[in-house]
Amino acid sequence: MTHLQEILKEIPSDVRLVVVSKTVPVETIMEVYKAGHKIFGENRAQAIIEKQPLLPKDIEWHFIGHLQSNKVKYIAPFVSMIHSVDSFRLLKEINKEAAKNDRIISCLLQFHIATEETKFGLDMAEAKDILGNPELLDLKNVRICGVMGMATFTENNDLVRKEFRTLKEIFTTIQTGFFRDDPSFREISMGMSGDYRIAIEEGSTIVRIGTAIFA
Repeated sequence: MTHLQEILKEIPSDVRLVVVSKTVPVETIMEVYKAGHKIFGENRAQAIIEKQPLLPKDIEWHFIGHLQSNKVKYIAPFVSMIHSVDSFRLLKEINKEAAKNDRIISCLLQFHIATEETKFGLDMAEAKDILGNPELLDLKNVRICGVMGMATFTENNDLVRKEFRTLKEIFTTIQTGFFRDDPSFREISMGMSGDYRIAIEEGSTIVRIGTAIFA
């Protein structure tokens, strides 16, 4: 059996858990689903496309990995939230495909907060370019709901805490500058199996946990 219930006991009621199912088969996802949890995340388009038709329709799917524009059309009919928007071009593509499906897709802007160069994400200047783009007002089928970031993979908890604090500051700056009157801009997606406790202490509203549940 999974460690789902133990993890849920640690997470405050105002923080959502995305169960990262990227390494597990459909049968194991169903185990978690039958235990009452319906929010799952995948980081590869191919995996989410293959699993979604085989599972209950009321699952809330989150896409948490790097998303190529040419894959958007395959997930647009059902994806609930995309955590990894890192360009205006991608946002436009999500809007186009969401419109075709008569949907509004929630999106998070992904920021590069880690010391590792391998992580994707925006810096503040790039984010302001997106949010200040006059074309953004025409994108009626996406909703920017907050920010996402991944901390450095390290045992240095002070560094991880500093990076999460940076993301919280980015969130506050953007909220004040661009979403002051928009209650839907409220999400800070940060924290994974190794660092979710620190993330929650630093203001996370969504944690993405796989290994700690399925190990």
